[in-house]
Amino acid sequence: MKRCARILSAVLLVFALVAISGCKKKTPPPPPATPPPAAPAPTAKISAQPESISAGDQVTLTWKTTDATSVSIEGIGDVPTSGTKTVTPTASTNYHLVAKGDGGTAEDTARVTVTAPPPVQQPTHTMSAEEEFKQNVSDIFFDYDAYDVRADQQATLSKDAAYLTSHPTLKIVIGGYCDERGSNEYNLALGQNRADAVKNALVQAGVAGDRVRVVSYGKEKPFCSESTEACWQQNRRGGLTLDQ
Repeated sequence: MKRCARILSAVLLVFALVAISGCKKKTPPPPPATPPPAAPAPTAKISAQPESISAGDQVTLTWKTTDATSVSIEGIGDVPTSGTKTVTPTASTNYHLVAKGDGGTAEDTARVTVTAPPPVQQPTHTMSAEEEFKQNVSDIFFDYDAYDVRADQQATLSKDAAYLTSHPTLKIVIGGYCDERGSNEYNLALGQNRADAVKNALVQAGVAGDRVRVVSYGKEKPFCSESTEACWQQNRRGGLTLDQ
């Protein structure tokens, strides 16, 4: 009997302990950790001035970004997060700006239109041999009643000789001309002497003598018909023309 009582007491003690432990307050779990704020998304903006140019002209690119860790422009490479750059596109081009950051990627594009320069107009007129000759060869002028080549005509004569030696196939006629004063016979002789003087000077400068023909016109073919010193000076010359 006593033994049963002890067993019963032990069982009751166990139940009591279990009941007491079940009544203790449970500790609540810790609150969840607050996530860090999201990184801001980058922005990107690029512009070109002017937007339309002719080939060979310059363009200024201007760009600005925010919250970017790396920035590049296609065709140029890595660039600062903001800035300007001068470029000279040879063809129409899209300048593509890419800004990358912790918050993502932003892009923008500036287009430059390049127009080709107008074609070079080719001359429609081809200069004839005679026109070229007249442009490069000048007459030699003389003093009154003289046939010596004047000092102020030496540079002209050297220029004539240089052109003729550089065009060895050309043949020329040197005409001797005089003003209206004096007889026909006298002026024919004077004109001959003037034409010979110009020929001799050209030959000494290297022009072959068989390329040069001389003729005297005296006073029969004046360049000017007024009886003034200025007009007479125009008529006292050794005239150079192509021998046709």
